[in-house]
Amino acid sequence: MSNLEKIIRIAKETISIEQKAIANLESLIDNEFAEAVNHIYNSNGRVIISGIGKSANIATKIVATLNSTGTPAIFMHAADAIHGDLGTVQKNDTVICISKSGNTPEIKVLVPLIKNGGNKLIAITSNRTSFLGSEADYVLHAYAEKEACPNNLAPTTSTTAQLVMGDALAVSLLKLRDFTSSDFAKYHPGGALGKRLYLRVGDIIAKHEKPVVKATASIKDVIIEISNKRLGVTAVTDDNNKIIGIITDGDLRRMLAETTDINSLKASDIMSASPKTLTSDAMAVEAKELLEENNISQVLIQDNNQFSGVVHIHDLIKEGII
Repeated sequence: MSNLEKIIRIAKETISIEQKAIANLESLIDNEFAEAVNHIYNSNGRVIISGIGKSANIATKIVATLNSTGTPAIFMHAADAIHGDLGTVQKNDTVICISKSGNTPEIKVLVPLIKNGGNKLIAITSNRTSFLGSEADYVLHAYAEKEACPNNLAPTTSTTAQLVMGDALAVSLLKLRDFTSSDFAKYHPGGALGKRLYLRVGDIIAKHEKPVVKATASIKDVIIEISNKRLGVTAVTDDNNKIIGIITDGDLRRMLAETTDINSLKASDIMSASPKTLTSDAMAVEAKELLEENNISQVLIQDNNQFSGVVHIHDLIKEGII
């Protein structure tokens, strides 16, 4: 077996082992899981998530997921908690401890301190009968029969199971809260994800001039307008500024391929009538879908029967929408 073949086999075995563990988690979702979710949903406090080692890394990801979907959460490292950071936990907070074995020294010290404070404790563990599993008010059983590591030592399958259980928790809370895409946008204002949720075409057209000609404009005037505004297109409007057509640089090329006598032609002779349009309050992602569905590069924007501007496919690429 070549080295490349060996690598492919190992990678597939790893995925297979973890896939089976994840599939098994479905059978471990029970009333106790539902009660834990319901407790967080009805709580007035935050969710404090703690762990050590690789479980701490998983904890930070679950914290990020909860925060971004409407459930306030804070990460507290288990080792730091027993050396001064336990003050992070306030009266109404719910604490989630993540540990594969449920028997690590730091967890054994931390758990009684949490219980003494009167906070509800949720365990995410592979070992339901562990110290953590026995002391917790609710157990989310993230069972992993074996690690993908050939020595069954490096946290691989177990951390994947913890992560998936955390996602199940977060999505359950999200749906209970009727958390919408608009809510999601409030927590993700930056980057391409946020822009897909809040950026409107009106925000894009404000950056451009508005290429426009009348139906009676000469072809020379059309060429000058398209060249000056640099969007590869111009709207054709009537005397009331209502869109009646569109001319693209592609239309100009096709015209020149068909005739050399352009002096007798007007904008109305080469325009495409009744072009696709959107309003300024349409989402930028709607513009993306319209361009893709119709295999076009620009869309005209019209508000109250008034030409407002142009959105070009390059705008959507620049904003990360495409």
